[in-house]
Amino acid sequence: MKAIVLFDGRDASGKGATIRRAVRYMNEKRNIEHFFHAGEIVLFDRSWYNRTMFEPIMGFCSDKESKRFIKDVPLFEQMRVKDGIRLLKFYFSVSKKEQLRRFKSRHGDLLKQYKISAVDDGRQPHEAQVAPGMRVIQPPWPCVKRRP
Repeated sequence: MKAIVLFDGRDASGKGATIRRAVRYMNEKRNIEHFFHAGEIVLFDRSWYNRTMFEPIMGFCSDKESKRFIKDVPLFEQMRVKDGIRLLKFYFSVSKKEQLRRFKSRHGDLLKQYKISAVDDGRQPHEAQVAPGMRVIQPPWPCVKRRP
């Protein structure tokens, strides 16, 4: 079996920690250029869905580019599935209050400061717009709601 697992969603929602737990006893990750040997699983922390999720909101792509992506990405995914690859997609969510707490805790933690970027502060107010947009792309994304 071959599998691609996409972990996407809000910043500080636990995607990275979930992936670290999942791969603790696995071989190293591979990039899309190195797809695929039988029996392998490729995990993505974030995915190609930034084109429709955050790039239009942050001004990194036009509405036209985002709409073209929404039209084209199902074909890309269908090609993977027709090649015998199982595609699993998970959207991680966390409350704005908990997300803000996690952001603030990163500022004081030398081991987590690398996770902070200027884009983070600009994205948080817009994240409520993102999850509904994910519903138009099939198959639907199960939502993993993180507790504090």
